[in-house]
Amino acid sequence: MTTQRILDFLATRRPNGPCLVVDLEVVQDNYHAFEKALPQSRIFYAVKANPAPEILRLLAGLGSSFDTASVAEIEMALEAGATPDRISYGNTIKKERDIARAHEFGIRLFAVDCVEEVEKIARAAPGAQVFCRVLTDGEGAEWPLSRKFGCVPAMAVDVLRRAAALGLDAYGVSFHVGSQQTDLAAWDRALTDAKSVFAALAAEGIVLRMVNMGGGFPTRYLSDVPTAQAYGEAIFEALSKHFGNRIPETIIEPGRGMVGNAGVIKSEVVLISKKADNDNLRWVYLDIGKFGGLAETMDEAIRYPIVTPRDGDAVEPCVLAGPTCDSADVMYEKNPYPLPLSLTIGDEVLIEGTGAYTTTYSAIAFNGFEPLRSYVI
Repeated sequence: MTTQRILDFLATRRPNGPCLVVDLEVVQDNYHAFEKALPQSRIFYAVKANPAPEILRLLAGLGSSFDTASVAEIEMALEAGATPDRISYGNTIKKERDIARAHEFGIRLFAVDCVEEVEKIARAAPGAQVFCRVLTDGEGAEWPLSRKFGCVPAMAVDVLRRAAALGLDAYGVSFHVGSQQTDLAAWDRALTDAKSVFAALAAEGIVLRMVNMGGGFPTRYLSDVPTAQAYGEAIFEALSKHFGNRIPETIIEPGRGMVGNAGVIKSEVVLISKKADNDNLRWVYLDIGKFGGLAETMDEAIRYPIVTPRDGDAVEPCVLAGPTCDSADVMYEKNPYPLPLSLTIGDEVLIEGTGAYTTTYSAIAFNGFEPLRSYVI
C-alpha cells in the first residue's frame, strides 16, 4: 500500500508533524482500472474525497468528469480544467443562490430528492437536467449512508414528474449503495428500484435516460476487496438483467476507490501508557486522531492498516487514540488494535489507505493543532 515513491519522499523531505502523502501514479492507475471495468459509464470523480488541485488536474487531463457538492467544489473542478458539461452538482441540499451561481458557470446537471428542490432548480436554473436520488439500505457497506439523502422510489416518480411539468429535463435516477461497499450484489438491489422509476414514468410518456450508480467502490484496508473489474462485471450483469438491451446512459462517482489507496499518513507515537498498574491494556496516543483527519474511525467503521518500525515483533491489542483534549478522540477501543509491544514513544508509523476523506475531515486548529498537511507527488 505504501509505494516506494512515498517512502522516498518521507525519507528525503522528513516533514515535521503528521501529514498525508498521495502518489499520483496510483490515482492514475485507479482511473484506468475504472475505465476498463465500466467502459460505457462516465466517470464523475467525487471531489469531496480529496480535492487536492494536483489530483483534480490529473483526472481532468485523463478525461474524468466531476461530482461536486458545493459552488466551491465546482470552482475547483473548473480551475482544474473541466468544462461545465463534465460537472454535476450532486448535493441534494442546495441554496437557491448557489444553484443560480452554478447555472451561471454553465452547470446543467443537478441532483434532487424532493419536489421542493426541483422547484428551486426550476426558478434558478431553468431547463436544467435533473436526476432524483433513490434511498438504498446500504447493507454490506463499512460506512453506510443515512436517510439524509434520497427518497423512496414512489416519491422519485412524483419528483421527476414535477420536474418535467416545470420545464426541466427529467434525466434519470441516482443511488448510492454506501461507502466502502464490498457486496457485489448491492448495485443489483438498487437497480431494481431505479428500473421501477423508469417504468412508472415511461407509462406516462416521460422517458428517463440516465442512471447515476454513485460511488461505494472500496479501497483495501485490512481486508481484501473485490477488484474494479469484478464490480464492473457485476454491475453490467445487473444492468442487463433490469434493462435488457436498452441499457440507459450510466454514471459512476468513485471517490474512495479512486484515491483511498494512493495516500499514506505519517504519524508519530506521542505517548504509551496504562490506566492502572495491573492494567494489561496499553493506550497508544498518536499525533493525529479523529479531529486531525481520521474521522472515519467513528464507531470504528474504517480500520486502517498501520505499519510500524517494530513490525515482526510480538503484538498485543491496545487502545489507539489521538492527541486532543476531547474524550471522543479515540479511534479503536471497542475492538483494540494489535500493535507491537516494543513500540515506543517517538516511533513514526504509517497509516495506509488514507488518501480519501482525511484532509477534508481535518479540523481547523481544534485544540490549536494545525490542519492535516498534504503532499501530492
